[in-house]
Amino acid sequence: MTSQNRILIVDDVPENIQMAMNILQEGNYEFSYAQNGSEALSIIESEQEEFELILLDVMMPIMDGFEVCEKLKSLPQWSDIPIIFLTARTDIDSITRGFELGGADYVTKPFHASELLARVRTNTDNYRAKKALKQLNIDLEIKSKFEKARLTTELEDNQKEMIWMLTELMEATSDETGKHIRRVAEISSLLAHYHPSMNGEDEIALYHASPMHDIGKMTIPPHILHKPGRYTEEEFEIMKKHTSNAYHLLSKSDRRLIKSAATIAYEHHEKWNGTGYPRGLKGNEIHIYGRIVALADVFDALTHARSYKEAWAIDDVVIYIKAHSETQFDPQLVDILLEHLDEFVAISNIS
Repeated sequence: MTSQNRILIVDDVPENIQMAMNILQEGNYEFSYAQNGSEALSIIESEQEEFELILLDVMMPIMDGFEVCEKLKSLPQWSDIPIIFLTARTDIDSITRGFELGGADYVTKPFHASELLARVRTNTDNYRAKKALKQLNIDLEIKSKFEKARLTTELEDNQKEMIWMLTELMEATSDETGKHIRRVAEISSLLAHYHPSMNGEDEIALYHASPMHDIGKMTIPPHILHKPGRYTEEEFEIMKKHTSNAYHLLSKSDRRLIKSAATIAYEHHEKWNGTGYPRGLKGNEIHIYGRIVALADVFDALTHARSYKEAWAIDDVVIYIKAHSETQFDPQLVDILLEHLDEFVAISNIS
């Protein structure tokens, strides 16, 4: 705990120390004292309570006041403490050197009681004011960090709300009804959870960004998007544009979740062997988020009925995914899914 009005007096003449203490008692100051520079440094380093001011004699044997001041000013924890030099030397070189070393003031011996009191009071008041200002700046910085964190959280919450609104709208315009989008979010997050290179932030990002994986389909003409049966080559080329359409829209945002959604929408139709679209990326060229959502999307699509097919039995889904490991899917992700298959099946049973 720090006491106010605490002063260290350093002088090799005991009578000078006593005189300074007698004068300063009038100002209700508390004192420590040292009779040489080494003792002064030891006291400063060992004291549990800091000093508000040091009265420092210049002419001392072994280590003079200038050396003590220089050492103190080189230590960050003590550099702000004001130092008033006490000396009989009044030559301009000595006074200049004291100020150059960081001294706050200079009092010549013999000193008058009123002058010493005034100079001590001025310097301790300045020290307290600077200390209070520094603490205020620290408090403001802390407050600013908390406010920034609050605003970041609020912005992310707004992103999440917007994402779910858009994806609900997407489901309303799609024949792929049910809870596909939410299941893909759960599956993607769980794959990230078990992936050795990913962390909790990735799990959260995938959970909230993966629902946007097919948002670009809203830009595809309905007669193509909802066409029963197979696409013509021309129709398929139009259909594939949903990936780049979504990317060009979403990538304009600087928000973390939206940028993640842009990457997912752009790359989740790429394939491990480079035969996917829109850019034919291969292997690790495909962002891990895209690889994860590619597997999650297919796993959920196969395990649920669509207007054009029945739901597959889980054994058949496993056979398909194994057969397409290293061609369509990242083999490491396939291993994770198969190792924890029961957990992924439990998600697929959500209706």
